[in-house]
Amino acid sequence: MKGPVQKLSAFVSSAAQAYGLRMRRRRHLWRSFRSRHALRVVKDRSGTIHRGDILCFMTVRNEMLRLPHFLDHHRKLGVDHFLIVENDSTDGTRDYLAAQADVSLWTTKASYKLSRFGLDWVTWLQMRHGHGHWCLTLDADELLIYPYWETRNLPALTGWLDDQGLEAMGAMMLDLYPEGPLSEAEIAAGGDPLTVMRWFDAGNYAVQVQDRMGNLWIQGGPRARLFFETEPRRAPTLNKIPLVRWDWRFAYVNSTHSMLPPRMNAVYARDGGEQISGLLLHTKFLPEIISKSAEEKTRQQHFANSALYEGYYDSVMSDPVLHCAASERLSSWRRLEALGLMSRGGWI
Repeated sequence: MKGPVQKLSAFVSSAAQAYGLRMRRRRHLWRSFRSRHALRVVKDRSGTIHRGDILCFMTVRNEMLRLPHFLDHHRKLGVDHFLIVENDSTDGTRDYLAAQADVSLWTTKASYKLSRFGLDWVTWLQMRHGHGHWCLTLDADELLIYPYWETRNLPALTGWLDDQGLEAMGAMMLDLYPEGPLSEAEIAAGGDPLTVMRWFDAGNYAVQVQDRMGNLWIQGGPRARLFFETEPRRAPTLNKIPLVRWDWRFAYVNSTHSMLPPRMNAVYARDGGEQISGLLLHTKFLPEIISKSAEEKTRQQHFANSALYEGYYDSVMSDPVLHCAASERLSSWRRLEALGLMSRGGWI
């Protein structure tokens, strides 16, 4: 049993931590507010957004290979409007997005790394346009799926979340890969990546809860298995919180892996039960990743300490085979749920 001194010490520590997180959130919001000066409007169609519309926010650079399928996939799910920051593309991404009737587009040549990897720009757009809406925040190489996704759209899902008093839904990033070398998984521009990337790691995932903000921390999959075998703690983080009923006072902290205020990180059950979750099908390992890895090794815009990941880039540039004897072929969401990679959490 704790005595009065220990209780006081615990209270002071907890209060100091809460204050520190509150100040951190305010700093992120202030940074995002200032970052608006880095953005130039290309096409602002936000005036067509209606109350109750589901919005999608993202930052992109040179994603013409994926964008047509990405937009089509999420339109079919029920996204009404996309708000996108284009970061100095050279492959036609900007012109393509500007021509889409359901896209509002901003552009910038500013540093992706110095903008908290695009979070400052996206947070500003969320502050301005996302308040009160259910919002998806995604990368162009992520395709959201969730229980019943083929027959129940996002309005059905978000309506159920509202009924349950839930403000967000978590999702694990599931790395997909081809059966052979990365260079052989070619698709035409705008094609469906899932036609060539049909395999994933069904196990080898480690899950922790971070004490400071209460967010999950999931690592594993083919990148941990192949590229970070000797240093698994450096493997990419796979947990994300992509779907949120947005409030202008919210801020992502590290990509969409965690949020402030910290209550938003409670996207998992803490009572031994289950809470609904989805998956982000991660289509990163198309052949273009080989040349992009060489480019990013030089640009050093994707990691806080990019020098630590030079070995990772070198490994990807060697055109590896990610498939192994334990790989499983992608099938139905029910199989993914049976593997424990997503959950209905009471949604029947």
